[in-house]
Parts: sequence; structure tokens; C-alpha cells
Amino acid sequence: MKRLSVSRTLAYLLSAVAAVFILFPFWITLSNAFMTEAESAAYPPKLWPTGLHLDNFSGVLASIPIVRFILNSFIVSSVITIGCLVTSCMAAYAFAFLRFPGKKIIFALFLSTMMIPWEVAVIPNYLTVRSWGWLDSYAGLTVPFLATAFGVFLMRQFFLQLPKELMEAARIDGCGHIRIFLRLAVPLSMPGLATLGVYSFLNHWNMYLWPLLVTSSEKMRTVQIGVSMLQFSEMTAWNLVMAGLVLVLLPSLIMLALGLGRLVGGLTAGALKG
Repeated sequence: MKRLSVSRTLAYLLSAVAAVFILFPFWITLSNAFMTEAESAAYPPKLWPTGLHLDNFSGVLASIPIVRFILNSFIVSSVITIGCLVTSCMAAYAFAFLRFPGKKIIFALFLSTMMIPWEVAVIPNYLTVRSWGWLDSYAGLTVPFLATAFGVFLMRQFFLQLPKELMEAARIDGCGHIRIFLRLAVPLSMPGLATLGVYSFLNHWNMYLWPLLVTSSEKMRTVQIGVSMLQFSEMTAWNLVMAGLVLVLLPSLIMLALGLGRLVGGLTAGALKG
């Protein structure tokens, strides 16, 4: 019993130390967002601002069209999330319940794409988007991400956990695959849909490389690209940069706070069958 108490105390201490290391960059960002330009450039760096200088946020709004960037990121992330949910559910249902030749081989090949780094596909995707005239457009920002192997795998695991007796009863009652999919499979897999939705939205909200490649005008820039515009070649006001980062982080932090429980629970449940 004593040994268990000691081990639990050590686990809590290690967790606390890890939390400090993880939260320290966030605190630096938040504190610098309320500092003056001189305080943010001071050496050694200060951990506390002398006051809440809210004019930094108005300075960000005056320097770059941050509201437009946030709107672009919200549109792109929302469209990708909705498309990913639709395509993943439909493909996952087919792999879970339909019978067709070579299903296991096709699913294995489908999952193998998860091992291919995204950077490998950047150039082919860019050439394809350019040939279709989708550069600097919402289509170019969203279409390449509307289907993911991870989403299909996650939803398939949820579908496989559904009671087989329920599916058989629905077939006996005369339900076809479309009705079973819409009335049973999707409603009973809402935790998986919520998990995939939160993951997809946060992942594409923080996307940097692809928007940098396919956008060229300010009206199509996303927040990750827009914040970098606060760094000037002559001088960088780090208090403005940090204030911009806080504005960018707020939507994703709110989304994460609202969906963290479903994200963790859904990933855990989707990892098991039965």
C-alpha cells in the first residue's frame, strides 16, 4: 500500500513537471501579448507584463486583415471537416458491412496510404490543382483533404462495434443499406463522428504549408500564413506577433475545450473492437 502511494505521488509529480514544460510556451505567448514593445524585446525575457496593454490587439487588427484570415480558416476547416465526415462514413460503412471482391486487399492498400508522408504528395497535388485552375481559391484549399484514410479507419472501427443483431433485425424488417446507414449506423456512431470532426477541424485549422503554396492574395490567406505577415524585415514587434497568435489560438482552444472529452473518449473507443 505504501509502495503504491509513493508510485502514485511520483506519477503526479512527473505529470506536473510535464504540464509545466508544455504550458510554458503558451504562458510566454500570452504574457508577451499584453507587454509593450520594449518589454517583449527585453533581455533577459520577462515572464510578467507590467500591465494589460490591450492596444496590441488593436495594432494587430490595424496591421493585417486578421478577421479575414480567421474567416478563411474557419470556412476551409469547416468544409474539410464536413467533407471528411461524409466520405469517411460512407467508405467505412462499405468496408464494414458490404461484401465485394478484394475488400480486405483494397482496405489494406487504403490504410497503407497513412504511412506516406503528406510532403510526398504536395507536388503532385499542387500540379493537379494548378492544372484545374484552382490556385488561390477555396476549392484548391479544401478538395485535396475531403477524404482521409484515418477517418475511414476510425469510423469503420465504430461501425464494427455496433450490435450485429440490430443490423440483422433491420434487414429482416426490409431496410436497405441506405436506410440502415442513415437510421442506424450514423446515429449510433455519433461519438466517432464527434471525434473525427474535432480532430479534422483542429488539424486543418493549423495547416501551414499547403495554404502557403496555393494562395497568393490576402483575401485567400489563412490565419497561419497571416500571422507571419506581422514579422517585418526592418523590425519585428514581438508583442504584436504574440497578440496575433493569441487571436489565432482562441478559436482552436475553444474547439478543443468543447470537444476534448469526445476526442479522447472516441479515439480510445475506436481503437477497440467488441
